[in-house]
Amino acid sequence: MNHDRSARNESRVAGKGFGHQREDSERMPVVWALPLAIASALVVGDSASADSEIYGYVGPNGVFEMTNVPTDQRFRPAESQARRLLHRASAEEVTEAVERYAWQFQLHPALLLAVIKAESDFNPTVISRSGAVGLMQLIPETAIRHGVQNLYDTGDNIRGGARHLRYLLDRFNGNVRLAVAAYNAGERRVERYRAIPPYPETRDYVRKVMIYYKSFRGDYQASPGRAVLLAMHHKPLQLEPLTVPVDLKKSRTAGKK
Repeated sequence: MNHDRSARNESRVAGKGFGHQREDSERMPVVWALPLAIASALVVGDSASADSEIYGYVGPNGVFEMTNVPTDQRFRPAESQARRLLHRASAEEVTEAVERYAWQFQLHPALLLAVIKAESDFNPTVISRSGAVGLMQLIPETAIRHGVQNLYDTGDNIRGGARHLRYLLDRFNGNVRLAVAAYNAGERRVERYRAIPPYPETRDYVRKVMIYYKSFRGDYQASPGRAVLLAMHHKPLQLEPLTVPVDLKKSRTAGKK
């Protein structure tokens, strides 16, 4: 979670954006992950060839293509994609915590799943450069504020993140986009601009969360357990760069009025 990084990085907005993520785009190509069955096969199955490495990529239509003779630069070793799935929190623990704290803090469970996906891709051991930790990438100050004792614990981390989201939604009158922007950039910067701040990372982050949220909502309505599994095995979104640069100077001036 990057809600304190903006103070240190604002001076670099015009040149490099707000962090390590790609710049924003008005176009939103969606690249989805390996289906669970295929991922499992990649982890445990080696019957395809004892001597050949298997390559794969997810096409724009969401279909996972595999081959042992790659003819396109988009193909990557499938083992590396399967390895990504090994560093995950327990699906059962995530399902239980999401259901419990979504109900407690009056959030849609799919919103929690979307934030977790965007923040950590369900890896509970992730530590960002700004010191944010765990599934919902809580910085220590936020964790202390919300009573989190173990940032690496699935339930404790999700509880803290859910409570913080509830706080932000209340602060921004239920506006999900502004609350999500504040989760990334900090509530003071959202209040300064009275909109999503013009930081490329934050805008990219908000769009990702909203895409995930829309997708996971339908899945969750059908089956909570299945929704969690699908969320965990989605491939992280890759958004194309902006074709029209953001007028940061104008945005800053408007934010100060």
